Amino acid sequence: MSRGLGDSRPATTGRHGIPAVPARAAMLALVLVAASVLLLLAGLAAGSDGLSFAWADEWTLLREIRAPRSIGAWLAGALLGFAGAVAQGLFRNPLADPYLLGSAAGAGLGVVLVLAAGTTAGASIGLASAGALLQLGLVGAAFLGALVGVALTLLLARGAARPMSLLLCGVVVGVLLTALSDLVMLVSPDAMRGKQIFLLGTTGFLGWNSTLVLGGVLLLVLPLALQVSRALDALVLGEASAASLGVPLPQVRLLLVTTMALATGAAVAQAGMIAFVGLVAPHLVRRCVTVAHGPLLALSALAGGVLLLAGDIAARTLVAPQELPVGVLTAVLGGIYLLVLLRRRQA
Repeated sequence: MSRGLGDSRPATTGRHGIPAVPARAAMLALVLVAASVLLLLAGLAAGSDGLSFAWADEWTLLREIRAPRSIGAWLAGALLGFAGAVAQGLFRNPLADPYLLGSAAGAGLGVVLVLAAGTTAGASIGLASAGALLQLGLVGAAFLGALVGVALTLLLARGAARPMSLLLCGVVVGVLLTALSDLVMLVSPDAMRGKQIFLLGTTGFLGWNSTLVLGGVLLLVLPLALQVSRALDALVLGEASAASLGVPLPQVRLLLVTTMALATGAAVAQAGMIAFVGLVAPHLVRRCVTVAHGPLLALSALAGGVLLLAGDIAARTLVAPQELPVGVLTAVLGGIYLLVLLRRRQA
């Protein structure tokens, strides 16, 4: 039985209370893994001239550019898909996405501050040194800014005990940090171009170092969230029912918010603002299978990796030798998907 938009019923459990993974979910996992492998091969072939399988003649290009970019795109999408599933389960809202708690606005402010500093430094210490500052600082500033945005949200909401308050505080922090970012760009207009690239989203700068960071964060946050995934199943029944089952709601929520912030911050820092992947990936999984939140988190990560890698390949090949911003492409396709989905529900 497939799930529709907003259906978050817990799946049945197997022996010893362990959530049962139906055969259909296992089949979906195999399909997503197979799609990931095929798309990784396509990513190795995708270049400025379209698809090319003359890998022996392009080995250096494959090893240094296409391979880390393709693997990094999959990992960034997996982090966003995972974070989207956590957000939707935590807030019990199918329209929740990973950027709700101020992480996107914080990352944007961090990027603008570094760009403004680099522009100012370029006039005094030389363009070469300023370029090095930008190259070293943008990723770290985006990641730190994302974490600062979430930390401000938690501080304003006085913890993660009240989801609605947390959500509203995230909106307030996002508006405030976006306004500060706009003020910085008024003072340093040259920073606007760099921020635009960040907002559009790109996987063109992903290298092996980025891939290692993304992979390390995914290996950290996914097991942590899986350990408390049954608390998300209990929350489906309501907060009172979850508390009566002995779920320590404030601690669980704080852990889930932390994993979501780390996953979102890492993905945004490395690839910019990739739209709709974190929102759509859990929807696609729920429309295919009915599972508990543990399998849902893992399947959403797989689906997010497939979606972003497919978008990256399309961005490289659709108008080759030019390249589309992958964030724009995912926004268009994700928006069309949600419009069709809502249209079907209204029919």
